Formats: sequence, C-alpha cells, structure tokens
Amino acid sequence: MSNLKIFSGRSSSYFYKNVIKHLKFKPGKCVFRTFSDGEIWMRYNENIRGSDVFIIQSTNAPAENFMELLIMIDAAKRASAKRVNAVIPYFGYARQDRKDQPRVSITAKLMANLLQKAGADRVITMDLHAPQIQGFFDIPVDHLYASGVFLKYFRKLKIKNLAIVTPDVGGIKMARAYARKLHADLIVIDKRRPKQNVAEVMNIIGEVKDKNILIVDDLIDTGGTFVNAVEALKANGAKDIYGACTHPILSGSAVERINKSSLKKLIVSDSIPLHHKSKKIEVLSVTDLFAKAIIRTNKNQSITSLFDVS
Repeated sequence: MSNLKIFSGRSSSYFYKNVIKHLKFKPGKCVFRTFSDGEIWMRYNENIRGSDVFIIQSTNAPAENFMELLIMIDAAKRASAKRVNAVIPYFGYARQDRKDQPRVSITAKLMANLLQKAGADRVITMDLHAPQIQGFFDIPVDHLYASGVFLKYFRKLKIKNLAIVTPDVGGIKMARAYARKLHADLIVIDKRRPKQNVAEVMNIIGEVKDKNILIVDDLIDTGGTFVNAVEALKANGAKDIYGACTHPILSGSAVERINKSSLKKLIVSDSIPLHHKSKKIEVLSVTDLFAKAIIRTNKNQSITSLFDVS
C-alpha cells in the first residue's frame, strides 16, 4: 500500500472504525473543534505530505457535515497530500439533480463543484439517487452498489413466489437488476408527488395478488412514499412485504410509520447512522465493500469486480 492514509469526519466515525478494522489499519490522527458560533476547525496531527489520502464522510444532514468534509479536503491539499480521495457513503443533496421547477438550484451540481474546488481528486460513493450525477464531476467517480450485500441476504431467505417492486419509475433499472438476480417478477408503482415529502400512490403496474414482495429503493426519508407503497400492495393481495434501502435517512416520524405498517422487514445499510432502532429494521454493513474499494484505488487496480454478484 503506497503511502495510504485514511481519515474520517465526525459524521462517519462509526463507519470509519469498521473500514480500518477490515484493513487492519491504525486510525489516522486528526483533531476537530467547533467554536461557540458553529465554525468548524480541524487539523491533521500527522505528516501527510506525498500521501494518498482517503477522507470518509457521509454528507447527510445537517449541512455542517458537508462543510466539514470540504475543510478536511482543503487541509489535506494544503498539507501537500499527493492525492485526496473523498469517500462519501451517502451523497447528500442528490435528490436536487435537475431544474424541475422555475427558479430552483441544481444543488447536486453545486456540491460536485464545491468538492472539486476544495481539491478532491476522486470521489467514491454508493447508490446515488440519480446515477447521472457522476457526470456533474470532472474528476473520477467510483459508484458502488449496496445490492451485492442485500442480494446475498435475500438469497439466503429463499423467498418463494417473489416479485420486486420499485416505488417510482426512476428506480426501474435498480429493480430490474434485483429481479434478474433473484429470478423474480417486476412490479412498478406509478405515483404522483403533489409537494416535497408527500407522495400519493396512483397505480400498480403488474400482478401483486398472492405474491411475496421486495420493495427496493436507494433511500427512505420521511417514509411516506415507502409506507404508501406497502399498504397499497397489501390492499391488492400481497403476502409478506420486505424492503431494501441503501440510505436510511428516516427523518421525522418515519420509523413510527414503518413500525405501524404491514411491512415484515426492512434491510438498510450503515452508510449513515440509524438513530432510531426498530424490530422491523435490520442493518447490513457495507464497510467491507468500501475497504476493498480504498485498497484497489490506492493500488490503481480496477474495482469492477466489486460490482459482480455471483
């Protein structure tokens, strides 16, 4: 491993500990302070000149997590790091990837610009809300998928008469991949969203009656879309209903909604911390996947093999 140094911001310290455990690395030395007015200060407490630096930080809310990542990148660049790699398990603001209304920001593009301006040479992330966000960057972006971890879990369950459901048209490509790997049917839910964080189920495309269901999505925020989909499927004759979601934002009363729903089990990754525990929610770690991606990147090896699911 050539001059490899791995650090973490404060939002992903739990994730970082598991990554370096997989790699049998010692924690990188850095210190953070937050002043009384909210300003963030940080310093690397070891020499990183000429090093291949990897900084792990999910940019989930609050926005200070993204600011902290930018500060870490800038500090590493000014400390003469040879290469600075931003490892972002959850890329926040990815839902704002287009100008779908007048006078709004394409914030995902703004985030990409800020990361590059701060000095990032590469980004490693997972399950972007819109894969085309990779094109917002003029630096390499390695886009990992949690599906490999989730598929192994559901294969062990050996669920019969299974159908894969996407809660919106934008998730068809992901759902189709699950359906192909699990030899399952594909169902699409057509919905209308009257305003932000409010979703109304309109139509189910496909045969649901007497089928076991797996709903796949990249993230769940308030849980409105997800729970509406669960109840609509149940009302149309579905049997056991499972969910697989990479990024468990689960803001507001999302966990309460899920607990009260007809869902049997929701599988999520540890890309962001799960603040509210539930018997219906199980966390699978993707830290091993990121550890392998970091090593392969450092050695200038292909990471394509990490996408293969046997």
